[in-house]
Amino acid sequence: MSDTALDITGWTCPAPLRDRPRVVMGHGGGGALSAELVQHLFAPAFGGDVLAQLGDSAAVSLGGVRLAFSTDSYVVRPLFFPGGCIGDLAVNGTVNDLAMSGARAAYLSCGFILEEGVEMSVVARVAEAMGAAARAAGVEVATGDTKVVEAGRGDGIYLNTAGIGIIPDGVDLRPQRVVPGDVVIVSGEIGLHGVAIMSVREGLEFGVDIRSDCADLGGLVRSMLAVTPDLHVLRDPTRGGLAASLNEIAAASGTGVVIQESRVPVPAAVANACAILGLDPLYVANEGKLVAFVPREHADAVLDAMRAHPLGRHATVIGEAVDAHPGLVVARTALGGTRVVDLPIGEQLPRIC
Repeated sequence: MSDTALDITGWTCPAPLRDRPRVVMGHGGGGALSAELVQHLFAPAFGGDVLAQLGDSAAVSLGGVRLAFSTDSYVVRPLFFPGGCIGDLAVNGTVNDLAMSGARAAYLSCGFILEEGVEMSVVARVAEAMGAAARAAGVEVATGDTKVVEAGRGDGIYLNTAGIGIIPDGVDLRPQRVVPGDVVIVSGEIGLHGVAIMSVREGLEFGVDIRSDCADLGGLVRSMLAVTPDLHVLRDPTRGGLAASLNEIAAASGTGVVIQESRVPVPAAVANACAILGLDPLYVANEGKLVAFVPREHADAVLDAMRAHPLGRHATVIGEAVDAHPGLVVARTALGGTRVVDLPIGEQLPRIC
């Protein structure tokens, strides 16, 4: 060994400690740190029964009409990636949050935070992508705002979108409705968005073209609700991936969740990329997938309807809700063992949405 002392002043812990006096990147990752920030700082400050729902969108009643209301901000880097850009990501992400309440999106707002010096042509490309995505989803961008920050104080473009939509009568999608015996269905192959972002961000070549799955899920949800309005809960597994969504549902419902690891549809390209990068596909973000908890008596019909839709052709039953280990998600491995699929502390891949 060398007698030279190690300089550890610049070292950082890859999994930040939970007890932090300052914000760390993991607070924006959709995992345990994000949950603690919301539950112990924002929720007490704001209060209110509606906020306590803590869903992808809030279900509210206004003038006798049930509405879904959601907002999200987008700080993805890079702005353009295989399969999309920050513009269509912002539209589809907010439309999907509304769809997870069963709502059909009607209107969006859009806030552009621009960094001084960003090329107008880049802003135009993003705006055009947003417009095209909104038209494809049948939603109107009805209002917006623009702010500019000094050069070096942003990352080109940040976006914020909010959306409202109408929830059909008889639809009540929330994790508290989950009961043991519910079937867990995922709509397709997971991990594509996160790996696509990482491949261009780091200049990695995996030998195949991996594209983001960014898409509007509203049509898929409507085809599922046409079979039965009695779906129990839907989530789109974005930050924190499928693992985070399953853990949030298990905790809110007070049930356990068991999944068969071999049934989770992970494309070979994603599995290989994750093996190289040391990532678990269950924790990698998606932008065009959903996970559904469906009463067992409706599961086959709902699965058939999903597979008949272009965005659900790879839909698969991956597990069920159970009485055992309430609040925990457990995966049964191909070797016959089990492992706990915990809520991630932060995020494996930051700045992916």
